[in-house]
Amino acid sequence: MAAVCRWLLIHCFLVSSSAHNDLFTSIGQMTDLLFTEKDLVTSLKDYIQAEENKLEQIKKWADRLDVLSAAAMQDPEGFLGHPVNAFKLMKRLNTEWAELENLVLKDMSDGFISNLTIQRQFFPNDEDQTGAAKALLRLQDTYQLDTNTISTGDLPGSSSLATLSSVLTVDDCYDLGRVAYSEADYYHTELWMAQALRQLDQGETSSAVDDVTVLDYLSYSVYQQGALERALEFTKRLLQLDPAHQRANGNLKYFEYQLAKQRKVEVNKREEPESRQKREMGGRSNDYLPERKKYEQLCRGEGIKMTPRRQSRLFCRYYDNNRHPRYVIGPVKQEDEWDRPLIVRFHSIVSDKEMDKVKELAKPRLRRATVHDPQTGKLTTAHYRVSKSAWLGAYEHPVVDQINQRIEDITGLDVSTAEDLQVANYGVGGQYEPHFDFGRKDEPDAFEELGTGNRIATWLLYMSDVQAGGATVFTDVGAAVLPKKGTAVFWYNLFPSGEGDYRTRHAACPVLVGNKWVSNKWIHERGQEFRRRCGLKETD
Repeated sequence: MAAVCRWLLIHCFLVSSSAHNDLFTSIGQMTDLLFTEKDLVTSLKDYIQAEENKLEQIKKWADRLDVLSAAAMQDPEGFLGHPVNAFKLMKRLNTEWAELENLVLKDMSDGFISNLTIQRQFFPNDEDQTGAAKALLRLQDTYQLDTNTISTGDLPGSSSLATLSSVLTVDDCYDLGRVAYSEADYYHTELWMAQALRQLDQGETSSAVDDVTVLDYLSYSVYQQGALERALEFTKRLLQLDPAHQRANGNLKYFEYQLAKQRKVEVNKREEPESRQKREMGGRSNDYLPERKKYEQLCRGEGIKMTPRRQSRLFCRYYDNNRHPRYVIGPVKQEDEWDRPLIVRFHSIVSDKEMDKVKELAKPRLRRATVHDPQTGKLTTAHYRVSKSAWLGAYEHPVVDQINQRIEDITGLDVSTAEDLQVANYGVGGQYEPHFDFGRKDEPDAFEELGTGNRIATWLLYMSDVQAGGATVFTDVGAAVLPKKGTAVFWYNLFPSGEGDYRTRHAACPVLVGNKWVSNKWIHERGQEFRRRCGLKETD
């Protein structure tokens, strides 16, 4: 029996641990941490109260004996000449002081420590803390935010209530700089160490970080970016505070030597192309994403190619899908979001009650979202997709079945060969960088295991409003679609010919403020032969 209990305990721990991996990738699951912390605060207050009660008992005992001792010491022999006083002295020293000793030694923290130990299995780990820090750096770059804006918590779209408690301390800024430093990201190291130094200069205090430590990181990070003069300035300032700093004294000589060499070089020498490109990118090195600049511009609402001519071709209408029996009397509201490729939005398509049920079903099963690896053909996690997802089958609840049926009725496509409903919740700075939903020619086995052909169309349902960020952008055509709760956007990934429409390359922008929930339905080719006629030309 004991062995069975041990197995159950281990099993429960492993299940709970696996469910809480990558906590920073889902705001929905992170909300549970707030309740965990609230419970711990209550437990901590109970412990404090118990300690205060204990100290109060000790204080009363000490006060009582203080008065008694003061009276006794005025005439010790006369005091002990009274037999009652003599008896009570023997009793106190033999019994009562032992009881006091037991009270002093009594550990009042057992309940709190026990609760903390139980709850610790649900705590975020170092990876979560680092992931959340990197998310802040990503938001800083994407939305071009300065460190002071982030440090004060005054982000676009944030409520005044949230801003009050969203301030970064010197220690927080220092930790962000440290995370960047560990990634050899000296650009962000400089920004956040400089912010920490500013807050120290403004009088903020810290028990863990001082000016010398921050200046040490600052001088090295700017040196790594080629700014020798500034590195020398920071080093000199450091040595004014700590003249015996061994590394700074060595750096001072080295920086002075390198600066002298640099000044001997021809003044008009052209800047190295690599250095110039890095400076123009804000210190960030090249990455795998060629349209990084365009993607981030669209996320900020810049560079959207919505011209008056294009706008004139976009309409709103009541839509019944060729007089579908379910929508003849109550058609749905349809809005054109883009013309080429055609992207439409359906309004008020799912009720709040239905969305709440979908979230309720998905939340316990949320796992780090995966992407298809064209090299291995398997699903894997990726740093460019920060969210958690769960798959819901139609058989699991009537609401899921109803949503699937609604998608089929409105689009006219057969969803029996579609993938299950994927529910996704984005985390801190949650995003999904530019990608295609369909399998390209260079990955012919993308959906072979499903046996249902390529992804012909995408249905994307927004299940929450987002205060700032979180738009769906189409980088090839310069389109941006904002999340709106209860609406769904729909587009075809393939032309009628079956060829992929590369204009549908899209991305989910980082969530700046808010909690973004979506659900996707990827509809496949099989079963659509008589629902969407094939064509020879690549046309809409």
